[in-house]
Amino acid sequence: MAKTSFLLPLMFLLLFANYGAIFSVNSSNATTDQSALLELKSHISHDPYNLLATNWSTSISVCDWIGITGGSRHHRVTALNLSSMDFRGTIPSQLGSLSFLASLDFRHNSFHGSLPTELANLHQLKYLNFGRVPSPPPSLQLYDVSENNLAGEFPASLCNLSALSVLNLNNNSLGGTIPKCIGNFSSSLLEIDLRNNNFHGPIPCSLGELSELESLDLSSNNLHGRIPTELKNLGFLAVLNLSQNNLTGHIPQGKQF
Repeated sequence: MAKTSFLLPLMFLLLFANYGAIFSVNSSNATTDQSALLELKSHISHDPYNLLATNWSTSISVCDWIGITGGSRHHRVTALNLSSMDFRGTIPSQLGSLSFLASLDFRHNSFHGSLPTELANLHQLKYLNFGRVPSPPPSLQLYDVSENNLAGEFPASLCNLSALSVLNLNNNSLGGTIPKCIGNFSSSLLEIDLRNNNFHGPIPCSLGELSELESLDLSSNNLHGRIPTELKNLGFLAVLNLSQNNLTGHIPQGKQF
């Protein structure tokens, strides 16, 4: 009986210790998220509506901050949406520590400077809508940086996104040629929208390798040359728009649009 009376409080002690350790880890992770977001706040030089100044405070749970969605189980930041808030500033590297982040939306603001390479550490990220063209994590499923004022060339790093289903770069000022590696996307890619940019050169024949593609819009660019016959391989294509370019030839037979 003495042995039993000794073991019972010991079991409670061990249980309490384990619970305390778990609580400590979760609290530490939540603190990491809070620190990363406060660092972002400090990098925003223009907050015309005082949205962050009055709401992003350590006296409030980070999951209750404006633009933040937190997970119900771990209380970690899962979504960050600061779109259309007229912010100006730069993006700190600490955002790469938001390890539970699945959605990031910064469109329609005036962020400037280079994007930190640490954003590639966001392995849970599934949705990205940014004001610049960053190097995305390989698990990304939707890549949308449309309707910004982005310049530069088609980022070759996009060709490494094996899980991508939607690629949307429309209404920017991107130029250069569409790289041949665009045909490297897996069969999961269903939509490509590159309209209203400054892409030039021929349409890559490798697009014909995207056998599951359902929508392809390359309109309003400076593309030239013949329409590749390989497009006839796109058996699931329901939307094809090549208008307002300098292309020659005909839509390959075998597919009606």
